[in-house]
Amino acid sequence: MESVTPLKLAEVRGKKAKANSAPELEAVVRETARLWRKAHLDYDQSKYVVERVRRLLELDPPAKRRRVVERLSPEEVERLLAAAYRLNPRKPVFGLMLKTLFYTGVRVSEFVHLRVQDAHLDGEAPHVYVHRAKKGSVRYVPILPALAQELRVHLAGRSRGYLFESNRHDRYSQRAIQKLIQAAAREAGIPKRVYPHLLRHSVAQILLDRGMPLEGLQKFLGHRDPKTTQIYAESSLASVGESYRRVWG
Repeated sequence: MESVTPLKLAEVRGKKAKANSAPELEAVVRETARLWRKAHLDYDQSKYVVERVRRLLELDPPAKRRRVVERLSPEEVERLLAAAYRLNPRKPVFGLMLKTLFYTGVRVSEFVHLRVQDAHLDGEAPHVYVHRAKKGSVRYVPILPALAQELRVHLAGRSRGYLFESNRHDRYSQRAIQKLIQAAAREAGIPKRVYPHLLRHSVAQILLDRGMPLEGLQKFLGHRDPKTTQIYAESSLASVGESYRRVWG
């Protein structure tokens, strides 16, 4: 393998961090490991070398940026769902699909795999069982009684198959859901880019703004790491406004 010289290190430094630069970086990693192994560096010594190299190359840490979650306003959500029902009056299932996707807050990859038996629509606490969740986790997501009733009408006694099926009695693809959302956004006159995960962001932000504790939101979304949920608290204008008003009495 060709050795990595300081000049090559500078070249790597000068290039933007893109996915296609991974092989070059991997070459640097392998060559660095070879040199460190030859020098028998321990953990503390390797940390010292890293810091010295950063100083020699005058590398500064990136400026910290507060992440802001994109979302739809409650009014935009209402317009989007109403538009989805209007897309095909003979097939109101399109509106029901987006309503279910929004109110459950599930990922689109989870949504398309929901089965009829995953929807527990009777009783005082209707919910859906999400079994194709990220990293193999599972969770139960509550749904509103009105939505449960609408799903019962949609199923019309059907007890097998996917919760929402195409004309071929197969599950919808994630791409099909994305196209449906885009069509509803155009019908609703929403200029911003609307995509499936935006509905998940939107319901999370609305729930938090309306008083759901962060711990409850974490369980609802199925986040393993509370730091992932914390971003919604950082983006909550309602929370900031409440604190602002409290300070000023």
